[in-house]
Amino acid sequence: MRRTTHTRTIALATLALLLAGCGTQSGGGAGGGDTVSPPPNPSSTSTPSPAPSHPDCAKAGAELGAADTGHTYCLTPGETIRVSLDGTTSRPWAPVKSDGSGLEATNSGIVLQPGDASAAYRAVSAGTVRLTSSRPLCPSDPARVSCDGLQEWTVTVIVPEA
Repeated sequence: MRRTTHTRTIALATLALLLAGCGTQSGGGAGGGDTVSPPPNPSSTSTPSPAPSHPDCAKAGAELGAADTGHTYCLTPGETIRVSLDGTTSRPWAPVKSDGSGLEATNSGIVLQPGDASAAYRAVSAGTVRLTSSRPLCPSDPARVSCDGLQEWTVTVIVPEA
């Protein structure tokens, strides 16, 4: 065996051991514990409040989007929730509608992109509200075959009694 092959083998083995050790965390040192905490979630930068008291809902983030459809969220009185649905001119979102009691519409800002839907609500009293919107599944184009399907967006917001 040539010496350069032996040296390469040792170098590769050493590199593999170093890389394998990069994913571990020891319990000693200035950090203290045996676990690593995940970084904070950037979408939940709103003021923390007590955990939801309703068993069927999760704590709402500061802003809801299309991926939040079908979920149920809790707000405490005074909290605000924003809805931002990104659409296009050929597949625009309808304005967000609310059905129920417990939320009051508030200023959601300016929608700058055609096809987007934006809304904001403040929790004012105990109740349940269903927020909805929809948009066409297919772009509207007179030169193509059209479809009448809709993509629906629905979120339930519960404001539990204090």
